Amino acid sequence: MRLTTKGRFAVTAMIDLGLRQAQGPVTLAGISERQRISLSYLEQLFGRLRRSALVESIRGPGGGYRLHRDAAEISVAEIIRAVDEPIDATQCGGKRNCHDDRPCMTHDLWSALNAHIYDYLSSVTLAQLVAAQQAAVEARPVQADSLFRDRRDEDHGARVPA
Repeated sequence: MRLTTKGRFAVTAMIDLGLRQAQGPVTLAGISERQRISLSYLEQLFGRLRRSALVESIRGPGGGYRLHRDAAEISVAEIIRAVDEPIDATQCGGKRNCHDDRPCMTHDLWSALNAHIYDYLSSVTLAQLVAAQQAAVEARPVQADSLFRDRRDEDHGARVPA
């Protein structure tokens, strides 16, 4: 089974959105910069996420995107399906024509794996991923240089403690 960039980027962008939407609509330019994902690629993904009613766009100054539903109601499987990412480990795409128009010897094995992967991704919510990311950020040690960020001595340009 292969999860392509489309599915990975969609999940990553949705986590970013979930982390930041409490401060207001989140811009794709902001997500693009933070996650290093092409803005044009994000525009394509968010068009699909919007059509699947996972996000909604807010137009005008201060606009951007926000989740259409609560993050606890959005599964990873939904996000991946919304961007047309197949969750399929079979060689035939589930058509049972892997080997001369017949199922291959391992078709049932890969089909069962698909079901397990889908069940797992359906059980993981965006809210869980957002919470895990928040916990990871809070657990990171403070770097010494972050204590001095954005405070400069006006006369010499030297850093001074916050």
